[in-house]
Amino acid sequence: MAWVVIIVIAKALKLEKYGFELKAYSLVYKNKGVNDVLIKVLGRTKRGIKVFADVSVIAGFIMMGFAFYFLLNNVSNYFVAQSNFSELTVLIPGVTLTSAPAITYFLLSIPIVLVMHEGAHGIVAALEKIKIKTGGFAVFIALFAGFVEPDEEEFDKAKRISKLRVIGAGATSNVLFAIVFGAILLTNPVFGMVLESIPLFGDVILNTFYELSQGVLILSIIENSGAEQAGLLANDIITTINDVPIRGPADFPVLHPGETASVSILRDGQALEKTLQVMASPDDPERGLIGIMRDNSIPYKPVMNFIDWTNVDFNISMFLLWLWMISFFIGIINMLPLPILDGGKFIHTIIDKKISDKSVNIVMWGIYAFTFALFGLNIALSYLKSGWFTI
Repeated sequence: MAWVVIIVIAKALKLEKYGFELKAYSLVYKNKGVNDVLIKVLGRTKRGIKVFADVSVIAGFIMMGFAFYFLLNNVSNYFVAQSNFSELTVLIPGVTLTSAPAITYFLLSIPIVLVMHEGAHGIVAALEKIKIKTGGFAVFIALFAGFVEPDEEEFDKAKRISKLRVIGAGATSNVLFAIVFGAILLTNPVFGMVLESIPLFGDVILNTFYELSQGVLILSIIENSGAEQAGLLANDIITTINDVPIRGPADFPVLHPGETASVSILRDGQALEKTLQVMASPDDPERGLIGIMRDNSIPYKPVMNFIDWTNVDFNISMFLLWLWMISFFIGIINMLPLPILDGGKFIHTIIDKKISDKSVNIVMWGIYAFTFALFGLNIALSYLKSGWFTI
């Protein structure tokens, strides 16, 4: 419905006169003056852009490796340690993004990230003397894209290293922004919840920059519940449930009514083990509860506290968190070797003209097939674990 309204308004305003291309399924804006703007910007920042362009080549390999590591490790976790498996979904407004706040944060973040990404492609192209014919953005009903369109002839004639610099610049700008912005967000306790899901270095950052809670505090016990019968008390601290470490409320595992759960607690500094019967939730008979009222506070206390987030509106914190998250993951995922992503162009540029065109096509489609299967498997396993989920 929103898309129909957008198209009707665009037609009524005759946006075609201002560089827009309108179709039933898409709205595309192209601007031919982008190259002039990029050259002016380059004139003031040429030395820094040169360093950034070189870093982008190295970063391209690192980001691609990290993306593959994450996806492969995540599949392994599903079969070996399912509690560590991270659910993946494609963010599509109205389909997988359904709550009004999530859609709002996404719509506010994505233009900033796309401008940064495509601007980096363009400014490095200007550095390498590759003309940008047009730049702009596109909306395909509920999917968003930004683009800069280089002169194909100039791009094809450019040196291999120049092409790699241009291709790697977009994702590198997103990840570098996320690193710098993340240093600021390390003062926000909400940021710790996101770091939990990042493999390889998420736990390292958490342990370095946050004081972690011992577990979740029990505020009160529900009468006639499994928790009461097992002897749990208010002010006990739950540290594990069924051997799943509990740092905060989000770590509580899915339980089913009637099953038996093992609970580890701290009581006055003493570790105790309890076994209890899981009860059915009064609101949802299929959801299991251990029978407590818990402290739902965020379990992370920042070590660096030069910004006091307690006085900042929660919606602002969430928007900044989404901006960081989208910038980081768009940068990383964009370096996967798929036809529509920068990673595919990156690999193609590396092997092009080193082997025959036929061999290049065979290799590229083999890589595309493997990457698509791996990415699709992560999404499929996410639905097997948690069903159809939305944000």
